[in-house]
Amino acid sequence: MVSLNPFRILKHEAEEDIGENARMSNFIGAIAIGDLVKSTMGPKGMDKILISMGRGPMDSKIEVTNDGATILKNIGVDNPAAKILVDMSKVQDDEVGDGTTSVTVLAAELLREAEKLVNEKIHPQIIISGWRKATKIAHDALQLASLNHSQNETQFREDLLNIARTTLSSKILSQHKEHFAKLSVDAILRLKGSGNLSAIQILKLKGGCLEDSFLDEGFLLDKKIGQYQPKRVENARILIANTPMDTDKIKIFGSRIKVDSMAKVAELELAEKEKMKDKVNHILAHECNVFINRQLIYNYPEQLFADAGIMAIEHADFDGIERLALVTGGEIMSTFDSAAKVKLGTCKLIEEIMIGENTLLRFSGVALGEACTIVIRGATEQIIDEADRSIHDALCVLSSTIREPFIVYGGGCSEMLMANAVSAEATITPGKEAVAMEAFSKALQSLPTTIADNAGLDSADLIHELRACHALGENSMGLDIEHGTVGCMKAIGITESFVVKKQVLISAVEAAEMILRVDCIIKAAPRKRVEDHGHC
Repeated sequence: MVSLNPFRILKHEAEEDIGENARMSNFIGAIAIGDLVKSTMGPKGMDKILISMGRGPMDSKIEVTNDGATILKNIGVDNPAAKILVDMSKVQDDEVGDGTTSVTVLAAELLREAEKLVNEKIHPQIIISGWRKATKIAHDALQLASLNHSQNETQFREDLLNIARTTLSSKILSQHKEHFAKLSVDAILRLKGSGNLSAIQILKLKGGCLEDSFLDEGFLLDKKIGQYQPKRVENARILIANTPMDTDKIKIFGSRIKVDSMAKVAELELAEKEKMKDKVNHILAHECNVFINRQLIYNYPEQLFADAGIMAIEHADFDGIERLALVTGGEIMSTFDSAAKVKLGTCKLIEEIMIGENTLLRFSGVALGEACTIVIRGATEQIIDEADRSIHDALCVLSSTIREPFIVYGGGCSEMLMANAVSAEATITPGKEAVAMEAFSKALQSLPTTIADNAGLDSADLIHELRACHALGENSMGLDIEHGTVGCMKAIGITESFVVKKQVLISAVEAAEMILRVDCIIKAAPRKRVEDHGHC
């Protein structure tokens, strides 16, 4: 029997999928990823449990979440198209913080529609051309429908509260969305338009319930003060450092020492102590009254600081110490010889406070006035972690809205608005591109359909009713999930950030277009392990 391809180009064990097989593999992978996160969409979406396995039963970590980016980040995928969608959701999370599920579902639905068109012998490049026209029409329709109330302070605050409520309504915090929406908006408005989310610290403390969470107008550090040191410092001058402060054991790097008596060991220890005392004196010479170190502070230097009446805090976690440097206006130092290079941080008061059974340090009156801390309380670690992700999403969306203060209506209203605009244009577009534009319109309608399905409602009836409302010019109509009907989103107050919707549209189309362009998958041959046959 003669082989159809007698000339082999690729290495042995390398794999190649071409044409229909490659395209089918991509479609199946991407659609599977979309279906995986689809059930988490909307205010009635369900959560997923993610279990990461360690070496032993006690090492496994459990996460309960409905955040699309978190789910996709933690699952292992082998399909290349699926990996593209996972990367896309990460970009969505990094750019605007929310809409990670929506962007994945929209990309998957676009490819589901594209699969049907390819089976009807429509060339992928024609589909892509139609999608590009549809994207521009959809974007223009969305921009035309967007509103900007940034000139009216009261109305803009209400818009921000509505955006926060809408973002949190599909999260674990949905039962307490009023409390957390106000908390998030207060935190973001403290930034005075800078959008610097680093100034907002989120502190997670187990105990109490979610409603016990609060906003503290200062910086909280979950650390203890050293023994016999002042517990309260006013007009603090803070030296922030990342330097070794340990003398409990001899460390002469790269050297080997032989001693012939214990007295010589004692001399070495004394030399180390003198070296550390000299280092502490260098630190005290900068006239600071608070010393915060990224690394441990051992007993002897701690004692020296106590004798000098200095508050010393050890092992401040790296994220905490970088944020602390930012909000106090100091810099992290590692050497202390030059006074000109050391920049101290300042704050009006450092004191110990109790939250539940936890003792924390509060830095009040910091140099960066907008700095604040959101303290999240909750019954279990999983609840607190999910609340943290939810608040992070809300803060990112609010920050994006402050930068680009346009809002659109949610509840499937924006998607239906875009779908109708694309569909109307498709009817007057000649050629096969019109078919691709219709498919694009159907993919957009799949988002409100999924929201209705997840709420257990009759999606077919609601979506046709919603489409008819938009066709009649009622452009603020969307899905009222609480009552299971079509309602006015303006009256209900369901608003979303224009930036998030725009990013969802652009990212989903670009990712789907990239996958649709592929007609060949080449998998490289695995690298052989080279055995070392060296002589004994």
